Amino acid sequence: MRGARGTHEHSIVVVAIAPSGRWVGTMGGYVPDEATGALLVGVYVAPDYRGGAAGVTDALLSRIEDWALTESGRLTLHVHEHNDRARAAYEHRGFAATGVTAPYDLDPTTRELEMVKQLTTS
Repeated sequence: MRGARGTHEHSIVVVAIAPSGRWVGTMGGYVPDEATGALLVGVYVAPDYRGGAAGVTDALLSRIEDWALTESGRLTLHVHEHNDRARAAYEHRGFAATGVTAPYDLDPTTRELEMVKQLTTS
């Protein structure tokens, strides 16, 4: 489903593949509506490829940001309230919490936090 979403207009899916052929990361983006703009979804990086030294997260996110710049000039995401490592990584990349939260689909007793980054050309 996520891969197919990347083939639709106003959407993208990117993957990171190790020299062995193993998929080690993926991110996607799509525009659900004009008001929301570009939305980052489907983020996964294999545990042994996480962190700044590996560069996988930065490489995938850079490509998504390049795409989002052509769509709306901003990129929005939702991160689980207990995923401190992901939140820190997004903050390091310039995302800021908006204060908007929503129940997490898999556990409505917890929340997802909205974060947004205004994008500019380099």
